[in-house]
Amino acid sequence: MAAISDDLITQCMHCGLCLPVCPTYALTGLERSSPRGRIRLMKSVMNGTIPISHTFVDEMNFCLDCQACETACPAGVKYGELVESARVFIEEDRKSFSLKTFILKNIVVKKRVLCFAAATLKFYQKSGMEKAALGLLRLFSRGLYNRVKLLPRISNEFALDALPEIMEPTHPAEARGTVAVLTGCVMDVFYADINKDTVDVLLENGWRVVVPQDQVCCGSLNAHNGDGDSPKFLAKKNIEVFEKSGAEYYVINSAGCGAFMKQYGEVLTDDPDFAERAKRFSSKVKDFSEFLFQTGYKKPSAKIENATVYHEACHLVHAQKVSAEPRAIVKEMAGDNFCELNEATWCCGSAGIYNVVRYDDASKLLDRKLENIKASGARTIITGNPGCMAQIMSGIKSEKMDAEVVHPATVLNRLYKMGKA
Repeated sequence: MAAISDDLITQCMHCGLCLPVCPTYALTGLERSSPRGRIRLMKSVMNGTIPISHTFVDEMNFCLDCQACETACPAGVKYGELVESARVFIEEDRKSFSLKTFILKNIVVKKRVLCFAAATLKFYQKSGMEKAALGLLRLFSRGLYNRVKLLPRISNEFALDALPEIMEPTHPAEARGTVAVLTGCVMDVFYADINKDTVDVLLENGWRVVVPQDQVCCGSLNAHNGDGDSPKFLAKKNIEVFEKSGAEYYVINSAGCGAFMKQYGEVLTDDPDFAERAKRFSSKVKDFSEFLFQTGYKKPSAKIENATVYHEACHLVHAQKVSAEPRAIVKEMAGDNFCELNEATWCCGSAGIYNVVRYDDASKLLDRKLENIKASGARTIITGNPGCMAQIMSGIKSEKMDAEVVHPATVLNRLYKMGKA
């Protein structure tokens, strides 16, 4: 199995410290559904001891790739890299049509096609067709009904279209430098307002902002789901585009995107033309909260007025190891209204498109997250990843809870505006 590094596999000591933090092991109690168990499966397939069986394929896809095991691992095993390599190997071995792969390769990563699809969905949502379709699905296909309900509202106007490519800081005398912002694919289609909030906050804090018009999807969804080629192409394109911006930093407001863009140096390590450029690129990538905390930001005079918790997105806390920075900002914004969320680092079940392709498993994890939110009494849930926002919000709506899920950039921009009113 050339796609999976033997060095990474043998690095695992099989100590079992990953088991208590693994969400899928918690669901089944089966060894094979733990990181340790899956590594043993990979080794067996690699050695030819077992074939690429249904069990092997199912376990590799049952994994959320939340990487909580990496945080717990004393040996520093890069489990995320292992499971993603296994998925690439599976896709290459199958050589059969996959709707998931088709959508990722032919819609999500192609800007024009994605925009057309988004425009079609917007018409579907606003014309009344959605209500009728959901009514029929509820009667004839409960599973499809549940999945379609997860779809957030399409943005009225995409930030990449609405924002100028170059914007000067709100207070020119306080200019501090230049940053470039990724608007992303999923983020701009469903959460364009968060992109606009991100830019507003950066401008308010003295940064000149560039939104490269030729940027493309970061490639994370493809990389996490067995596509070995598209992510490399997308990485090269973004490197070329963002280099031209002249920015000192690249600010990313989606945890999944940021985690993958910080890995561009590893993704292109064997490419003689891009290896060094990719490393330099990744060194400039910063999560939105990480960037603000490290460079300094204006503390808002207004505060959040109700109980607030922070849900730690897996690809921020585990993949990027960024936790203290966003927590500090959330605590600053909430003041005395901040309260700790039990199991804040436990996956909510979104995991990219996991909640769509494995709805039942994701729902069990969402239920666990919702119980913790209810116990906290919070009405404001802050998190820095669009998938987490959509997943938790879908649960809140289903449970008819009086709460909202918001991005740190949105809250900070609100408080800045309240302070000026």
